[in-house]
Amino acid sequence: MPFYHKLGNIPHKRHTQFRKPDGNLYYEQLFGTIGFDGMSSNLYHLHRPTQVKEIKNQYSVAPKIAKANNMHSYRMKGFQVKPENDYLKSRKAVLTNSDCTIILAAPKQSQTDYFYKNTDADELIFIHKGSGKLRTHMGNLDFKYGDYLLVPRGIIYKIEFNTEDNRLFIVESRRPIYTPKRYRNWFGQLLEHSPFCERDLRHPHEIESHDEKGDFLIKVKKQDDIFDMVYATHPFDVVGYDGYNYPYAFSIHDFEPITGRIHQPPPVHQTFETDAFVVCSFVPRKYDYHPESIPAPYNHSNIDSDEVIYYVDGDFMSRNDIAPGHISLHPAGIPHGPHPGATERSIGQTETEELAVMVDTFKPLQVTEEGLAITDGSYHKSWLE
Repeated sequence: MPFYHKLGNIPHKRHTQFRKPDGNLYYEQLFGTIGFDGMSSNLYHLHRPTQVKEIKNQYSVAPKIAKANNMHSYRMKGFQVKPENDYLKSRKAVLTNSDCTIILAAPKQSQTDYFYKNTDADELIFIHKGSGKLRTHMGNLDFKYGDYLLVPRGIIYKIEFNTEDNRLFIVESRRPIYTPKRYRNWFGQLLEHSPFCERDLRHPHEIESHDEKGDFLIKVKKQDDIFDMVYATHPFDVVGYDGYNYPYAFSIHDFEPITGRIHQPPPVHQTFETDAFVVCSFVPRKYDYHPESIPAPYNHSNIDSDEVIYYVDGDFMSRNDIAPGHISLHPAGIPHGPHPGATERSIGQTETEELAVMVDTFKPLQVTEEGLAITDGSYHKSWLE
């Protein structure tokens, strides 16, 4: 749930005449969601945003489901995904269902030859390694290690990287992504007990207004196909906009953990939500302070949801043999908990330095062929004495 934002030049009233210095009209565009009922922004373009010259190619990027056992736990070693030069080719879907797809990417180069637009899904891009600039038709956002970039569906963007060593954890969501409703009042403002507030959300800046005609390639994702669409004008020709629908950034390092005398359940770490899954941030924090507390999580069954944890950095106290870039999948209906020895070694510990992202989905996830290729095959036996 981003909040009202204004950037660039806009007229006093929407849907009224807004003229360029030469007297011609700017072209207004309503950029909205959920019909006319969801969040929206009003954009003002130098040129009509509708000028398609050609559709060249169409090809599928649908995840390929593996013949995998979806009734046992998996561990994937995410850093085994090989780096690739091209941003889109580097994106490897490892888990998927009808609501979301979880992707790993290790792009080595910035987007130079094309723009990208995902019309299927919002994209939540977590920056594990690397820094750079997210350039969009609604302004730019600088990013670095630990940032979430929330890119609503329909945003046209390019990513510029400062180095070749980049690692991204991406969640494509076919449902809009919001901040948790229990952290907001009835006006939408984040409440005092929320683990983050409005000032932690970084808005776009540096709006680009290119007045250029030519052949501009936008790779558009629609129903798991990529369409190479050639537009007649530069897609970054917006001179201003205002509203609630725009990309924004939030750093995991700005998430303030909620702690207690005894072990707190995962919802206290919730950072984003949809009606189909939630995203949580596990950050460095003080452990429970009851004199007989057990900091390690208790055994539990996810009866109604699959649990995915992407391990970023730190000690990962409850797991044995876990390293940065690993992904664990604990499917619904199968009890899981700390590995042997983890409960005992947690007693007396006062704090953790772990950093991880969790995705809990309400529909079962399927392992893809690319996901299965980076599993170790034995994780489901790691709870044996």
